[in-house]
Amino acid sequence: MPETNRILVIEDSLPLATLYLEYLKDQHLHIKHVDTGAEAKRVISDNPPDLILLDLKLPDMDGQDILEWVKNEGIPSAVCIITGHGSVDLAVDLMRLGADDFLEKPITAGRLRTSVHNLLERSRLEHLVQDIQTTFERERYEGFIGSCLPMQATYRIIDAAAPSKATVFITGESGTGKEVCAEAIHNRSPRKGKPFIAINCGAIPHDLMESEIFGHVKGAFTGAAAERKGAAAQADGGTLFLDEVCEMDLELQKKLLRFIQSGRFQKVGSSKEEAVDIRILCATNKDPMEEVNAKRFREDLYYRLHVVPLQLPPLRTRGDDILAIAQQFLLTFAEEEGKRFEGFTPEAEVMLRHYDWPGNVRQLQNVIRNTVVLHDDILVRPHHIPPPLDTVLADKPATRYRAETEAPAAAEHSGDVSPVPASTTIRPLADIEREAIEHAIAVCEGNIPRAAGLLEVSPSTIYRKKQTWEQDAVE
Repeated sequence: MPETNRILVIEDSLPLATLYLEYLKDQHLHIKHVDTGAEAKRVISDNPPDLILLDLKLPDMDGQDILEWVKNEGIPSAVCIITGHGSVDLAVDLMRLGADDFLEKPITAGRLRTSVHNLLERSRLEHLVQDIQTTFERERYEGFIGSCLPMQATYRIIDAAAPSKATVFITGESGTGKEVCAEAIHNRSPRKGKPFIAINCGAIPHDLMESEIFGHVKGAFTGAAAERKGAAAQADGGTLFLDEVCEMDLELQKKLLRFIQSGRFQKVGSSKEEAVDIRILCATNKDPMEEVNAKRFREDLYYRLHVVPLQLPPLRTRGDDILAIAQQFLLTFAEEEGKRFEGFTPEAEVMLRHYDWPGNVRQLQNVIRNTVVLHDDILVRPHHIPPPLDTVLADKPATRYRAETEAPAAAEHSGDVSPVPASTTIRPLADIEREAIEHAIAVCEGNIPRAAGLLEVSPSTIYRKKQTWEQDAVE
C-alpha cells in the first residue's frame, strides 16, 4: 500500500489500540491514535485521514455520534466501526448511517489487515472515479463549451500553466477560440483583475505595429499629433496577448525579443526606456516551425515564446461538443431576436455533427445566427440551415434509404405508378429494413436514439430488432 495512507484509531483502551498498531505495523501506513471523541474531531477536522477505525464506546461521547458527524460534514474518510457489543441489527443501523465496515471484538490480525486493505483500496478507486468524473463533467470552462477529450486536455494545460509566469504559445485553426483561451489563462492566473490587452498582429499595418505595441511620442511620425500609450504600457501588471504573432514584421520581431528579455522598451520617437511587468501570451493559425524554416519568423523569438505550447482542436474533431455549442448559440440568438427556437431535429443535428466546419466555432456561430434571423420555429429543421450544410444529408446512406423507401409510397398515392421492370430484383422488405437501420446507426456513430429519430421510429424498436438479429445469428 502507498505510504501516504493515513489511519486514525479512535479507541479509549490503550492495550487494544497498541494491539491494533502492532497488527498493522508492517503495512506501510501512517497511524495515529486518540482516545476521546473530542480529540478525534479535532484531528479529523485538521487533516481528514483515509480511514477511521472507530470504537463505539468512548468516555466522552458515543462513537455513532462521530460517525454521523463525519458523514454530515462530508468528510471523505472511510469509517470502520469496532465494538464489543455487536449484533446484526446494530451493524445494519450503522451501515445505513454510512459506516463502511463493522468489526466485532476480539479482532484477529488477519481480519483487521484484510478490512483495512479492502477499505483503502475501495477508497482509492472511488477517488479515482471521482477524479475522472470531475474531469469529464467539465462541460464549461471559462469561455469554452465542450467536454470532449481534446478540450479536457486543453483545460488541464490551462489549469497547470495559468498560475506561472511562463509564456504560452497557442496554435489552432482560425475560429477555434485562441483569444478565448488566452483570456482563460489570464483569468486563472494571479494577474486576474489586471488588464488583459489583445492585439491582432495580422490586422494592423506593419508601419503602425510598433506604435500599437510600444506607443509613440508627439511628432514621432506624420499624424502623431499627441503622445500615445502602447499596449505594453496598458497591460502593465497584467497580460499582453499577441494574436497572429507570425504576421509581425521581422524588424519588429527583433525589438519584441529584446522587450521580452528585458521587460523594457522605448516608445517610437523616444530615447527614454520604460519598464513594465507583463505576461506575454501569443497565438497563430499557422505552423510556427514552418514560418521559422521559411525565415518569416525569428528562430530565437520562437524559442523564447514557445515555452508552453497549447494546440486547440478544430471543431470537426470535437464530436457532440458541436451540438452543445450550437444549442447555446441557438438559445442566445433566439432570445436576442425574440424567436421561439428551443432545439434541433435529429436530422438537423446530423447535419451539424457531420459537417467539416472549416471556419470552426466562428462559422458555427454565423450559421446559427443566420438560421435564427431568417426563420422562426420551435425546432431547427434541415431546410432552415443555410448552405453549404444543405449538402450533408444528401451524402448520408440513411437518408438515401429513406428517400428510396418513401418514394414508392408517394408515387402510389399520386396515382402515377410506373410498371416495375421485369429485370428488377425484388428483395425482402426485412433485408431492406435491416440495411436502413444499420446505415442509420453508422451515420449516427452508434447513437441509437438519434438513429431512431432519423428513421422516425422508437429507439425501443431498433433495440428489439437488433436483439432479434443477434439471436438469429447465434442460432
